[in-house]
Amino acid sequence: MLVQQISVFLENKSGRLAEVTKTLAENNIDICALSIADTTDFGILRLIVNKPKEAEAALSKNEFTVSCTDVIAIAVEDKPGGLARALEVLQNNSISIEYMYAFVGKFGNEAFVIIRAENPEAALETIKSCDIKIVPSDKIYCK
Repeated sequence: MLVQQISVFLENKSGRLAEVTKTLAENNIDICALSIADTTDFGILRLIVNKPKEAEAALSKNEFTVSCTDVIAIAVEDKPGGLARALEVLQNNSISIEYMYAFVGKFGNEAFVIIRAENPEAALETIKSCDIKIVPSDKIYCK
């Protein structure tokens, strides 16, 4: 039930993000969601793509520093308080979140949230036991 996320280390240099997206496009890899965290000198691009292993290989071949990480995808109601309920469950069960990001728009009344937890397996078990909807990878990876 874990989803694979691609993380790409990028220097803060003009054109680097365009190079990543071009490499993915040339390999027929579709971006489903992304997040960028940056500092003055570099950034980390996190991607959910339809073919994570192929993306990792293509980006590595093009000399990007890339890794594949397990994350959890959940669905929350796309309304005030939808995310708060899920986060409260994690907090009450001492699950630490390293980072997260969300995307909405094509899922009806749900928003999908990507969570990187300190202990993904424990987080997954907690989520399963607390009636939070886990979204399997085949629903997250765009078709």
